[in-house]
Amino acid sequence: MRNYFFILFLSLTGISLSAQNSASATVNSRATIIDPIKIDKTVDLDFGNVISAYNPGRVILSPDGSRVAYGVQISNSIPGNVNPAEAVITHGNNNYAITLPDQFTLYNQNNPNQILIIDRFTVLPEEGNILDVIKIGATLNLEANQLSGFYTNSSGFNVTVSYN
Repeated sequence: MRNYFFILFLSLTGISLSAQNSASATVNSRATIIDPIKIDKTVDLDFGNVISAYNPGRVILSPDGSRVAYGVQISNSIPGNVNPAEAVITHGNNNYAITLPDQFTLYNQNNPNQILIIDRFTVLPEEGNILDVIKIGATLNLEANQLSGFYTNSSGFNVTVSYN
């Protein structure tokens, strides 16, 4: 009977068994600060002189500076200024993406109702270590009997670079 009371006493007071109910670890932390990506335009996009036609046409200016005309003519004797756009990207060996507009509108300087549409932008990166030079070409779309004159848009189009 004595054992019975002893067991009853232990059960009423509770037996405390030792168990691990927490643990900890030390975690170090760190951060690496990189330079912001930067882009500087060095050359504007210029399709040069284009001869209008009775039909719609287009001029494709490649990033390498060559151009091809469809439905309109370009003159080799008086080409005008022909330049793909050019920019220098500072990116510090980090990968990046280039974003260009879907299209951009040029307006006739003397008659703003007359427009030209630029689209199908293409980019040729010339990769370096920390600096890349990119060249940008595009397609210039002309209407039939496009009014002659100087077409431009002073607001320019955005070339956006961002880290991947």
